[in-house]
Amino acid sequence: MTGLGASSASADPIIDSQSLLGNPTAPDGSRIAKAVYKNSRNIRLYVYSAAMDEQIAIDVQRPADASVPRPTLYLLNGAGGGEDAASWQAKTDALEFLSDKNVNVIQPIGGKWSYYTDWINDDPVLGRNKWKTFFTEELPPLVDGALGTNGVNAIAGLSTSGTTVLALPIAKPGLYKAAAAYSGCAQTSDPVGAEFVKLTVETWGGGNTENMWGPEGSPEWVANDPYVNAEGLRGLDLYISTGNGLPGQHDTLNGPYTQPGAYGLANQIVIGGVIEAGTNYCTHNLQNKLNELGIPATWNFRDSGTHSWGYWRDEFLSSWPVLAKGLGI
Repeated sequence: MTGLGASSASADPIIDSQSLLGNPTAPDGSRIAKAVYKNSRNIRLYVYSAAMDEQIAIDVQRPADASVPRPTLYLLNGAGGGEDAASWQAKTDALEFLSDKNVNVIQPIGGKWSYYTDWINDDPVLGRNKWKTFFTEELPPLVDGALGTNGVNAIAGLSTSGTTVLALPIAKPGLYKAAAAYSGCAQTSDPVGAEFVKLTVETWGGGNTENMWGPEGSPEWVANDPYVNAEGLRGLDLYISTGNGLPGQHDTLNGPYTQPGAYGLANQIVIGGVIEAGTNYCTHNLQNKLNELGIPATWNFRDSGTHSWGYWRDEFLSSWPVLAKGLGI
């Protein structure tokens, strides 16, 4: 018997056996095609999505103590979908922070420029995107069955995923207990919000938003707007934050969370400042809407800060108590 009982308490039957606890299949036939055991805490799952007819990589960090079923945090990356260097893993110490927490951490890799929504048409550049279906119908039963979770979920995301993590709980009531959105714009169907969507999908991603939700103003733009459908956020533990676009503590030349060089800093301050000023506008509007509806949330409106990773790292740490409450840990 060890002094703290650590070796037996932290044993993970999945890691120890190099075998998932089950081989579940989602109602539409989606399944886990392969599991790669990377180390004593991390697994990469390859999930076949029937809706997209494609394998999606899912990075899993197992709980500190996996001897009993634990809850699950879905941690979404930004516009690049984690396919580039701009990811929670590459840019922050969020996974290290979570390493002593009793939670399964799920990070999908893929879906760049898609807003993680269901597109109405395949796109010549961005392909078939049915991410709402993937996150709400296909992935959760696979994660729960294969990893032996307790079925309690929370979700967090930044920038474009700051919209997604509010839209998905509305789309699938009861799936998530908590949501944290950092520097997102909940208004997809008004002119300001639509410009955010077009900037991401068309200017940066080369896709066509008409293949996503149809012409601007079409019903799908409204149906996927968390601001319009904010009543669906009732009952969630919510954390919502944004900066105001003014340079702040993480906007310094060659700082740890700054793009390199003078050009990188200028880009972060100018472009990142304009984007964050926009998310500040959206987030204040969402606060007013939730206040009108009597839906409580934890808000953090920073008095500085651009659209960049240093602030999202800080906000994730600040949001953890809200997420942990929803997760029951």
